[in-house]
Amino acid sequence: MFVDKATIHIKSGSGGNGMVAWRREKYVPFGGPAGGDGGAGGSVYVEATENLNTLMDFKYQSIFKAEDGEKGYIKNMHGKDGKDLTILVPCGTIVRDADTGDAIADLREHEDKVIIASGGRGGRGNSRFVSSKRQAPQFSEPGEPGIERNIELELKLLAEVGIIGLPNAGKSTLISVISAAKPKIANYPFTTLVPNLGVVRKPNGDGIVVADIPGLVEGASEGVGLGHEFLRHVERCRLLLHLVDLSTEESEDVLGNYDLINQELAQYSEKLSRKPQIPVLSKIDAVSSDVVDYYRDLLAEKTSEPVFTISSATHQGVDELVNTLMSRLDQIPKEQEVVQVVPDLRAFNNDDSEFEIERRGKVFIVRGGKIERLFSVTDMRNREASQRLMNILKAMGVYKQLAVAGAQEGHVIQMAGLEFEYYPDEDELSSEALEDLAETEAYSLPED
Repeated sequence: MFVDKATIHIKSGSGGNGMVAWRREKYVPFGGPAGGDGGAGGSVYVEATENLNTLMDFKYQSIFKAEDGEKGYIKNMHGKDGKDLTILVPCGTIVRDADTGDAIADLREHEDKVIIASGGRGGRGNSRFVSSKRQAPQFSEPGEPGIERNIELELKLLAEVGIIGLPNAGKSTLISVISAAKPKIANYPFTTLVPNLGVVRKPNGDGIVVADIPGLVEGASEGVGLGHEFLRHVERCRLLLHLVDLSTEESEDVLGNYDLINQELAQYSEKLSRKPQIPVLSKIDAVSSDVVDYYRDLLAEKTSEPVFTISSATHQGVDELVNTLMSRLDQIPKEQEVVQVVPDLRAFNNDDSEFEIERRGKVFIVRGGKIERLFSVTDMRNREASQRLMNILKAMGVYKQLAVAGAQEGHVIQMAGLEFEYYPDEDELSSEALEDLAETEAYSLPED
């Protein structure tokens, strides 16, 4: 089975909780805090590999989770970081955010790699919160939760040559003759239900990848038949071999079939209609030489390219076609399809200090990445920890901006899913609050 689209659910590892602990050693009567930090959670990556050519594995597994970090220990011992998780996909896979539809990576080459969910930061132990005014902190931080999201994977085959044509035009037979591919071949339409890849070797030993694109019929660009499932794979081909079955009896069928496929390409994408094509009349062993010459002249009037005539069954004209194919590829620049990749901000917990306030009557909603992360790593059941959080919010200017927005005593404030009653705070900003804010910002800097 060939699978070229899949949606998966991923979650990075959560950070381990920090520890509240104290030194208790002989001859050290005032040992102080000694709680270690929790380990960071594992991140989730997607990596391209040459060893896969389909997304079929994701039909059976669609949920992926990285390892959580360990909690901190006594004696300032840190917990172990969680292991990263790498998801392998075929080369040519586009990674999208399933919720927004934005492309966040285009993995073309072997070992191309992108992070799609960073692991949660480990919580700090109580020894990290010692300050000039806080000599014995009774709290620690919980670990930061992992990132949970849906990712869409879309595979576009990385073939240099695409063989196109109506069903039963001889595409599978040709690819079996010029390469080592062994597709299913039979004397009826729609024998091929999935794209077949083959490697055609050059005299110097290098190879080019050729793809047999199945299922193109009238209306394929609008979803008729199987063609709409596979037209996307043609977009990355540099050159097209357009096979036209010469064994049909009427000339109108021969030329009409050629026009039909080109119309479907143009309706699907203007870019496809501009791709260079080599027109090929196939199955010439089934008709006389006079018929071959007649149709070749008719088709030559429709294209500026030389028309080739072949018989895959007898190999007549195949070598000449392959040689022309090689020389034409050398003349065509390697212009790769441009996928509009956007920065993937959802893969990271950006520690920005920006926040916004939305007013809904007597309710004020405060939003901001840093604010939500501060709440996520604060144990609100601990009075000392929650007081520290309020000091940081005050130092960030949250209370001041709430007053500017019109908040009055008794109004409801919503932050990170929690509700509070607003009380004006006109006290001077304490040095302890500034110290807490500076210490938080310093810890938020990314590691080198």
